Amino acid sequence: MSLGVSTSAPPLTTLDRSSTAPIFSTVDYVVFALLLLFSLAIGLYHACRGWGRHTVGQLLMADRKMSCFPVALSLLATFQSAVAILGVPSEIFRFGTQYWFLGCCYFLGLLIPAHVFIPVFYRLHLTSTYEYLELRFNKVVRICGTMTFIFQMVIYMGVVLYAPSLALNAVTGFDLWLSVLTLGIVCTIYTALGGLKAVIWTDVFQTLVMFLGQVAVIIVGSAKVGGMGHVWDVASQHGLISGIDLNPDPFVRHTFWTLAFGGVFMMLSLYGVNQAQVQRYLSAHTEKTAVLSCYAVFPCQQIALCISCLIGLVMFAYYQEFPLSSQQAQAAPDQFVLYFVMDLLKGLPGLPGLFVACLFSGSLSTISSAFNSLATVTMEDLIQPWFPEFCETRAILLSRSLAFGYGLLCLGMAYISSQMGPLLQAAISIFGMVGGPLLGLFCLGMFFPCANPPGAIVGLVVGLIMAFWIGIGSIVTSMGSGKAPSSLNVSSFSLPSNLTITTVTTLMPLTTLSRPTGLQRFYSLSYLWYSAHNSTTVIVVGLIVSLLTGGMRGRTLNPKTIYPVLPRLLALLPLSCQKRLCCRSHSQDVSVDTSLFPEKLRNGELQDSGDKWAMAADGPSQEGLSPTFVLQETSL
Repeated sequence: MSLGVSTSAPPLTTLDRSSTAPIFSTVDYVVFALLLLFSLAIGLYHACRGWGRHTVGQLLMADRKMSCFPVALSLLATFQSAVAILGVPSEIFRFGTQYWFLGCCYFLGLLIPAHVFIPVFYRLHLTSTYEYLELRFNKVVRICGTMTFIFQMVIYMGVVLYAPSLALNAVTGFDLWLSVLTLGIVCTIYTALGGLKAVIWTDVFQTLVMFLGQVAVIIVGSAKVGGMGHVWDVASQHGLISGIDLNPDPFVRHTFWTLAFGGVFMMLSLYGVNQAQVQRYLSAHTEKTAVLSCYAVFPCQQIALCISCLIGLVMFAYYQEFPLSSQQAQAAPDQFVLYFVMDLLKGLPGLPGLFVACLFSGSLSTISSAFNSLATVTMEDLIQPWFPEFCETRAILLSRSLAFGYGLLCLGMAYISSQMGPLLQAAISIFGMVGGPLLGLFCLGMFFPCANPPGAIVGLVVGLIMAFWIGIGSIVTSMGSGKAPSSLNVSSFSLPSNLTITTVTTLMPLTTLSRPTGLQRFYSLSYLWYSAHNSTTVIVVGLIVSLLTGGMRGRTLNPKTIYPVLPRLLALLPLSCQKRLCCRSHSQDVSVDTSLFPEKLRNGELQDSGDKWAMAADGPSQEGLSPTFVLQETSL
């Protein structure tokens, strides 16, 4: 069975492993076992350290004392999943280096979270990202966001555990369910007992293992084919080195604009509002540390992308000299890298085990992030608001129980994934479809003060319907035609991994199709524009419904939940332009709880940290209540 819906590649279970699959040596098993033991040891260390003195804050937020380096590497590890390790080199091997231009989106995709989302979330002192939705809208919107995230992650975490194990089993004969159970149990133990601090520090260790395994493949592979210069020459001769494709057509799968700008929305859904990533920002001991950790991810991501692309080029040069066997040529694309690594490293004991450790490090980092973030949002959004009287000891026990419970659920979802057959691709796609609407929901609240709860709920529902319509429609259309789609329509997620990209680029062999028309044309929208399309749908629908229902008039608005985009943009204009625009201010009556304002603003001053918010008294204060003000956003 392939990891995706595939008609041109045989199912993984039909491959004859006896003739080509190398047998792991004892050294390889030792290397792989060391990865699991060290990961488990890190988790148990943080669990035992201070046992009996732990608090819920330590368990879920690492006591908000993490430094920049581990947070940055943990952010990277969550992004660099096992599917990405298998997928990106296969994309380069098959289609060339056009995908490399995805690195252009990393700059804006991290700059915006660093200066927009992180400051807002950090100053609100959140634990769950979805607490923001209650502060900005109401409890119903918060629960809607939380349930959407839980649905997204539960569907995904079993697939991310099962899929790499399945591919590894098909190529190497590595026992499928032994690897699934081992990974699931080890990850559950250190995540539940050690909490977020254990997850972050195991991510650091696993990131180093991932880099070490990939670099070993590049060094050995390039040495066998005559060096990196020869690798580049071979790739150039065969047209694998892509130029900049400036085609603006959003229905073309990969162009410069699609990768560099459509990818920005993918990055925002992952690094801007995803609970697994935001939780790491909020664990930093200062806001500056959180911002620096976001900056530090940028060069790390570029290095990770370059390494993956170089593996693809080395793999191409290698198979020019040592052609694929007939069995390998018929394999699903997600198996190419594994076949290459086993061919390349089979005479070097320990190195195949190192790459398997590298691959499973990607799985461990992604799954542990899923467990931890799910336990956090369940505790903070669904339990504590209804049972605030929980004592600290009981809350800690419940938090650990939730992590264990999600671990068992992950194993159950892995089994369900093994029975899904062609529906497995739909399960993977569902994860990606949710990222865009959630991004749109947060942007609606943060950038548009007039947006209200009814607008947020209707916008989210319409955005999800649109995402599922296009995503499922694309899959059904391609299955009905008996061909793999030229562009698998999966929006970015976020998650805590790069599954969206690699799902599209590697899990399904692509075929050249005639130009689609009608709804098929609509379904062929490039997957990298999906997050932009779905988030825009949420914002537009949410604004329309908000305006039709009276906006925020008569409702309480917390000014700390708003990012003043227009004033910040106009502040960049020349002073003369600012003066001309000053008289064009617009206002909306909003009931504001002034207890949420800093003391200076409550005393009548007009500015809060450079954000120009004018306030005028709207009536005398009543006993026990803060006075009501009219909030006016000026043009500056």
